[in-house]
Amino acid sequence: MDFTLITFKSFLETLISSGYSFILFKVFINSETNNNSNIILRHDVDNLPQNALRTAEIEHSLGIKGSYYFRILKSSFNVDIIKKISELGHEIGYHYEDVDLARKKISPHSGMPFAAKGKSKKINENQLIDLAYESFCENLEKMRRIADIKTICAHGSPLSPYDNKMIWNKYNYKKLGIIGEPSFDVDWNEFAYFTDTGRRWNGDNVSVRDRVNSNYKFNFKSTNDIINNINTLPSHIMITVHPQRWNDNIFSWTKELVTQAGKNVIKKYFFVKRQ
Repeated sequence: MDFTLITFKSFLETLISSGYSFILFKVFINSETNNNSNIILRHDVDNLPQNALRTAEIEHSLGIKGSYYFRILKSSFNVDIIKKISELGHEIGYHYEDVDLARKKISPHSGMPFAAKGKSKKINENQLIDLAYESFCENLEKMRRIADIKTICAHGSPLSPYDNKMIWNKYNYKKLGIIGEPSFDVDWNEFAYFTDTGRRWNGDNVSVRDRVNSNYKFNFKSTNDIINNINTLPSHIMITVHPQRWNDNIFSWTKELVTQAGKNVIKKYFFVKRQ
């Protein structure tokens, strides 16, 4: 059965036995390119931070360190869990969505597929970027009271017409002491990218923004597909997992399966096809 913690651990063990080493994103940014087989194991903690603690503990037991990105919302931001994951040696980063947060303050109904006409307020994009940058700085400072934040990655915010990365069209995150953002600081000519977006590994048709322009193209649906084809993978990989998807409890596993199936339909037909 896929997307269980048992399968997750088996996946990691297969990667280790195949000669891959795991490198924190912040360490990768400061490292010179080498010929070793490296994996950046990224975790986007959208919801259920307790699940992130479980994956962090599994990785720690295997001698692996990963990069964990937390949203500022209550569904993700749990101080005690963030501290525990950091104490295990994992990297903590900010999973920012400040453009969407600013958009909702300006016009709560903008971008919603079924919003009533007349409720959306027209947004000045330059103003939106300025407000989003202010929000980003405030939330980054809040995160830094708990952990040493050196890298960030954008939350997809699929229901928003605006990309959270648009802040960097005007501002420079490196002036804030941030050294890396995967969309801008990874050479995707050298790296393959795997993400469990949509609760599958080939979810481009249900992914609004969690995608990169990599030279490496694969079509793995399940985790076992990747395991069975491990020898076909390149030397450098970023793997993005959403810990909320990985459960051994049958109730939680089924809930995530059904919920994600519904989300995939909405994203595919109302957002992905509009792009």
